[in-house]
Amino acid sequence: MKIHPLLSLALAAALGLAGTGAAAAQGNGVLVRNDGIYLRCDQCGTVQRVEQNITQGGGHGTAGAIIGAIAGGVLGNQVGKGNGRKLATVGGAVGGGFAGHAIGNNTGSNTSWLVRIKMGNGSYQNIQVKDASGIRQGDMVQVDANGNIARIQ
Repeated sequence: MKIHPLLSLALAAALGLAGTGAAAAQGNGVLVRNDGIYLRCDQCGTVQRVEQNITQGGGHGTAGAIIGAIAGGVLGNQVGKGNGRKLATVGGAVGGGFAGHAIGNNTGSNTSWLVRIKMGNGSYQNIQVKDASGIRQGDMVQVDANGNIARIQ
């Protein structure tokens, strides 16, 4: 009769130690997948957040204005005769300059993604990638030495 209480006490102690061992191992680069499988990977982590970043163009408006003015002046010079041709040349240069400036300021805008990852060792990494279409919050990922992210199945 005294065997049952001893057995239950030993089982409770074993379960308690197993729980503390798993928590300590998770801080040492071990991750737990959704299906309960443990992964040991120092370069792996769980995606905490995925944010879209849009950076505006590089501000090449001056070069765009010059190129636009030249192109507009050349095209304007093809229209009309006499004073009309001069007016068309000036108008084309001015219009081309404004258009080229606006186009030059808007070119070069980039969309990138910032992925915040909680690594298996408890640290955080922020990785900027060009395409994060296959990565969602909660996914387990591996980060290589070049900063590329691969989803773990």
